[in-house]
Amino acid sequence: MKIFKQTISAKGRLIIAALVLVILVGGATVAYQIHDFTENDPTFCVSCHLMQMAYDTWEQSVHNTVNCHECHYATPREQNRMLIMTILQNPEAVEPRHGKIVVPWKMCFKCHWERDEHFQTAANIAKSTTHAKHVFIEQIECSKCHAYIQTASKEGLHEFIPDERFCLRCHTAKEVHGIGMEGLACLACHSDEAPNIRPTREKCLICHGDVKTRVKISLAFAGGDGGGFTPDPDTVEKSSTIKFTADAPMQFECHTCHQPHGIKINPDQASCFSCHRKIQKIGKHDIHINMVGMECLTCHPPHEWKVGKEEAQEICAGCHEYRDPGGFLG
Repeated sequence: MKIFKQTISAKGRLIIAALVLVILVGGATVAYQIHDFTENDPTFCVSCHLMQMAYDTWEQSVHNTVNCHECHYATPREQNRMLIMTILQNPEAVEPRHGKIVVPWKMCFKCHWERDEHFQTAANIAKSTTHAKHVFIEQIECSKCHAYIQTASKEGLHEFIPDERFCLRCHTAKEVHGIGMEGLACLACHSDEAPNIRPTREKCLICHGDVKTRVKISLAFAGGDGGGFTPDPDTVEKSSTIKFTADAPMQFECHTCHQPHGIKINPDQASCFSCHRKIQKIGKHDIHINMVGMECLTCHPPHEWKVGKEEAQEICAGCHEYRDPGGFLG
């Protein structure tokens, strides 16, 4: 060994050291490039034919600037297992997940709650009542509503915007029946603008108010989480217009009387009595309701409710001569 060392000159040792350094640096560079390609380049995933559909839909999605492993995380052990199984079994389809959560909510929160510096335009759900109820209270995973849709006309992965009626997957008894709202998106009415997600009176008036009211309220609601599900102009135009005055005696929400998810959307006589429990015994109501069998709405104009002298002259004339409405309650 001593003889061998003496046969290598200082220049030779320098060359060997340089070659070793080049090999190490080159190997490290190649290793880094391979690691970066497999971890951060979505085109690596599509090298497996099983990922072609997922890649195609991802490429057309709003997340096409986010690489696969930003959302899909697997440990080295899981990655090696998938690689070995792919080589040995050559599967024709992705193995069933049996309810396994592919993308946990914590991955989504990195951008949509904590604000990732690389994705500043990601929608923030920190003040979303809808997400507070479903994610935190009900503990529903984000991917339950986002990332996959299946309708009669469309099916696919990476469809991050839910389809219009996706809520019915869980809320099975909440269909709308025969009132012209059957095709509306759930979020057209139910969104973050209301504290309890139920539509406010203003939300209803986006469609049912007069032209001036529609424009004013639409501008106020612009940018809400239901913005992508705003009814189209034709639907709004076909909606019944409600005459609702600011001094109307009843200022509660529309859903107090109207139940769009029920078989009947409009209130019946019993609905009125559920609040006005003693009204049948007050003044002339007993004669008109119990003896004659009149409906409340015969005399009380919907959404205004007041019966003034002009209204009374027209209403009373249908049965008898005019009576002063001021004495009706006496």
